[in-house]
Amino acid sequence: MSTDLEIVKARYPDAQTFKFGDSAILSAELLALVRAGQKTATCGALRDYPEGSLDTPVVGRRDIALEWDDRPALVIETIEVSICRFCDMTEDFALAEGENETLDGWCEDHRRYFERNGGFDPEMELLCERFRLIEDLGDMG
Repeated sequence: MSTDLEIVKARYPDAQTFKFGDSAILSAELLALVRAGQKTATCGALRDYPEGSLDTPVVGRRDIALEWDDRPALVIETIEVSICRFCDMTEDFALAEGENETLDGWCEDHRRYFERNGGFDPEMELLCERFRLIEDLGDMG
């Protein structure tokens, strides 16, 4: 664990760490969207959050988003957690993810993402999280 991450974890002792996206480029793009205030929501396949998993977002918990190289990037606070089937995704939530301008664009991008990461099914359940930015750690170190 890096010294910077140890410092941040000391300030947020209950925090879990995670990365946005599935590549360095996508991760950097998503972190930039959070910093710009455009991304206030995220989702993942419910299958990736087994019962009792510490990675499951918890309302009120503050978690540390990492850069792709494991440096601390942001601290977010979960404000809402829900489960939604992919085919039932709302435009409101999709646009809150900040990555697309339309629900159709969100569906296309997320279909490709899930195909790369364990498989896609239009009926698949998603763990949906809304969050707020607490601290930008981009200037650490």
